[in-house]
Amino acid sequence: MKLFDETGYIPVLGIHEFRKGQLAGREEFLFNELHGERHIDKPHKHDFFIINLFESAKGVHNIDFHNYPIGNKQIHVLFPGQVHTWSIRPGTTGYQLMIQQHFFERFASFFRFSFSNYINHPVIPLTSDNFKLLKYEFDAIRDELNSPDSVQEVISARAAVIAAIVSKEAEKIFTDLKVFQSHPRLAEFSLLIDKFYKQEKLVSFYASKLHITANYLNILCKKHLYVPATKLIQQRVLLEAKRLLQTTELSVKEIAFELGFVDHAYFSNFFKAQAGITPTQFREG
Repeated sequence: MKLFDETGYIPVLGIHEFRKGQLAGREEFLFNELHGERHIDKPHKHDFFIINLFESAKGVHNIDFHNYPIGNKQIHVLFPGQVHTWSIRPGTTGYQLMIQQHFFERFASFFRFSFSNYINHPVIPLTSDNFKLLKYEFDAIRDELNSPDSVQEVISARAAVIAAIVSKEAEKIFTDLKVFQSHPRLAEFSLLIDKFYKQEKLVSFYASKLHITANYLNILCKKHLYVPATKLIQQRVLLEAKRLLQTTELSVKEIAFELGFVDHAYFSNFFKAQAGITPTQFREG
């Protein structure tokens, strides 16, 4: 069974799709293992949260159209709505936690940084010590899920420990984290883009929300993020356009309308200017 979201015929895999192969689980939480060669060729989304812990692994994980090498002792974090495929080589060993959104909220605060940081940096290398700690917690969750009298609070507590360890390792690679911590307006700008990018494409709108001028917002972005403010808005629109083109049966015209463009020719010109190819070429490629 496939779910559909409000944008049209978007195949979104629900957690129930993975129950058949589960090693341990409840309605809202599954544990699975990854062994050997695996391929996901058709881009798709999930309506739940996934944490992949790779022990020994090779391959490529494409998340939101960016290829990430799969390697030993890594965590791959996947949020609902992100598009992904992967090609995992033989000899790989890994472990998966699949978590329904409402259960994820029980321990989400233990991911210490903004979710946008994890979405932008979904692959996190681990030290040997922290890999061992995470593997212990993964195994403990598996055992608790397999217990005939498993307790939600125990599972969520262990998941919170996992989130805290992942955040500790993630801090090393969140290069933009200090920028956002030092400049709260830029962090708020990022959140506003996620909220309004479909309706609002002009820097002036976001600047007014931040109670600064468009010129000053642009100066902040160029100085600290090395791109103009407009580019950040365009990047978010382009990402969603790619998601819709790869995972929906909506026409280019319908996608243009969904993303707030007045006509599909304007959208096509925007897409080609940003991506170097037309929407149709991207969909077919």
